Amino acid sequence: MTAKKKIIIGIIAAIFLALVSWTIWGNTALELNCYTVTGEELPEAFDGFRIAHVSDLHNTELGQNNEKLIAMIRDARPDIIVITGDLIDSRNTDIAVALEFAEQAMQIAPCYYVTGNHEARISSYPKLKEGLTDLGVFVLEDARLEITRSGESIVLMGVDDPSFEEDYLFGDAETLMENKLTELMDEEDGYTILLSHRPELFEIYADSGVNLILSGHAHGGQFRLPIAGGLVAPNQGLFPEYDAGQYTQENTCMIVSRGVGNSIIPFRFNNRPEVILIELKTAQ
Repeated sequence: MTAKKKIIIGIIAAIFLALVSWTIWGNTALELNCYTVTGEELPEAFDGFRIAHVSDLHNTELGQNNEKLIAMIRDARPDIIVITGDLIDSRNTDIAVALEFAEQAMQIAPCYYVTGNHEARISSYPKLKEGLTDLGVFVLEDARLEITRSGESIVLMGVDDPSFEEDYLFGDAETLMENKLTELMDEEDGYTILLSHRPELFEIYADSGVNLILSGHAHGGQFRLPIAGGLVAPNQGLFPEYDAGQYTQENTCMIVSRGVGNSIIPFRFNNRPEVILIELKTAQ
């Protein structure tokens, strides 16, 4: 082998090792991403209201007992914490890990939870739900409640993942979600926040008039490419439209979390796990 070939092989090997090392680091290098959402209907009392958004943990543990994740949420100083599904992984379910995270999160701020498709796949979901409820977590199964601050209120709604419904087997998630939101929404509502695992139903959410949707499920497209963004996402396929970040349509905003954990594909590329912090602001 010539010296030139040895140099080329050495360079290729170095690049490969660098990419492997960077990918390994990127799968555990949790980051906090912040968004400011302005709402014309937001009450003055909720100006500066902070929401920590966590999604798709899939039983991941970052540090002992998820200490890295909990520390990041604590440092963000949220008023509430929302968990938008796939708290567990149906292929390797560990309810104890999920409840340990929820217990620690509840010590930081009130927690609100909706299911994802992985919860629908496990027979032990009732046990998970019971454990969360016993901890004081608000489990929103096609339900709504009001959060009150200084005499003013906003509406927080949560929907079960469509895969809990038999009709979903026939690909009718859009109609299912339309019906759910028709039942939940009220013409007298002011500012509304919806927790829903599925970002691909954004048009349905926007048509219903919800102000803010917090979602997950897409895992940031799993592999993020320069310019192109996410490569693939469940229920969206290749180059998904709603893979991560903020999307707006008229008075509706949706923020999609890249999530914390992995599922079928055990690693991410150029796609660090994240916690999202949303700060609500009144329109000036």
